[in-house]
Amino acid sequence: MTIKTSRGVSRPGLGVCATLLLGLTLAACGGGGGDPAESAEQDTLEPGETLTITTFGEFGYDALIADWNKANPGIQVEQTKVSLWDDWKNELNTNLQANAGLPDVVAIEGDFMPALVAAPDRWVDLSDKDVEGRWLDFKEKAATTSDGQLLGYPTDAGPEAFCYRADLFEEAGLPSDRAEVAKLMTTWDDYYALGEKFTAKSDAAWYDSSGTIAQAMLNQVPNPFEESDGTVNVENDGLKAVWNTVTGNAETLSTRNKLWNDDWSASFKKDGFATIPCPGWMRSNIKDNQGKLKDGVVWDVVDVFPGGGGNWGGSFLAVPKTSTHQTEAQKFLEWMTAPEQQLRVFADLGNFPSQVKAIDSPDLLSATDEYFNNAPVGEIYSNRAAAIDVQPFQGPLYSDILGKFQLAIDRVDEGSASPDKSWKTFLSDVASLQ
Repeated sequence: MTIKTSRGVSRPGLGVCATLLLGLTLAACGGGGGDPAESAEQDTLEPGETLTITTFGEFGYDALIADWNKANPGIQVEQTKVSLWDDWKNELNTNLQANAGLPDVVAIEGDFMPALVAAPDRWVDLSDKDVEGRWLDFKEKAATTSDGQLLGYPTDAGPEAFCYRADLFEEAGLPSDRAEVAKLMTTWDDYYALGEKFTAKSDAAWYDSSGTIAQAMLNQVPNPFEESDGTVNVENDGLKAVWNTVTGNAETLSTRNKLWNDDWSASFKKDGFATIPCPGWMRSNIKDNQGKLKDGVVWDVVDVFPGGGGNWGGSFLAVPKTSTHQTEAQKFLEWMTAPEQQLRVFADLGNFPSQVKAIDSPDLLSATDEYFNNAPVGEIYSNRAAAIDVQPFQGPLYSDILGKFQLAIDRVDEGSASPDKSWKTFLSDVASLQ
């Protein structure tokens, strides 16, 4: 079974009440007994008991946890894996509302971290001198409250390149060498113009999904949904430009498949499209959905991202105050997010490290990927990380608004609503969140 890792593209969960109960509105939403902001009474792990962690998608932790368990007989770890972030987000919100049923360690998708930072009372402060300066500044900042609490340890970052089908480029009469391709898509205007040339000579779509390309463009908008003071503003020029561009090109350049659904997965083997925005973790999704490369199929990675740089994804590990093993959990998290472990995950899955020392490692910088035409992926993603110069502001409603935005794009792709009608529905949906 293919595991689809929906990192960064959120769908609506249980609604704003469930999201905000992270610390602000438990009474309004209903919930279990006890004070959710009060830390649970701590206990030692007894023989046969385990430290529990729930992740989503594929974090690449199976072998790492096996190694940890072998080296730490007194702190055995048991992992639960949920295939999609959206499913885990729903379950997480339900457990938070009940103030029960949470594991010791919780994986948090990056776009959801602002909700924790805005309402930190239910989460353990993981700040420690031993981990100061460990991570990329923007990753650590995303998990840090105004009073200096660190609510999550970053697991990875998502600097974006583009992956492309070199064989389909050649068939359409376009250059296929990655250095030549890079020159042809330095701006979004160039990228879309190249797509028009491609689709004029090919039966394949230019990109995999309108949702994917929208996410890529959003990652370069400084304030896509909220002003820097947290005020919701979705009628800004940056967001409207993304909307108009994506919906205006859907019919001619997109597969019009919904990201992560079965048709999207099937389009890989059907030669359905030529390009896909490609943070490091996306490569494992391509491999899973494409499978063993058939003769003539050539995937490659180009060291460029239109408009400069962008970051898509990158998760965190957090500890809820309901955990009765917080000391052990933090010890495990420190090891799990150390440079050595992040480098192993990069080698196995492609998830780009968030650890400064890991990014400087010669093992990373020299890494290549045979599946992607032996592309120098370590060098490429290091360059893409250095090119990131915009981090979209993410307030506590970012994840929910993003979900509504993606649903609006899906309605246009499905033909159930015109762009104008779907935009009006989006505005109404956002208003209901406030």
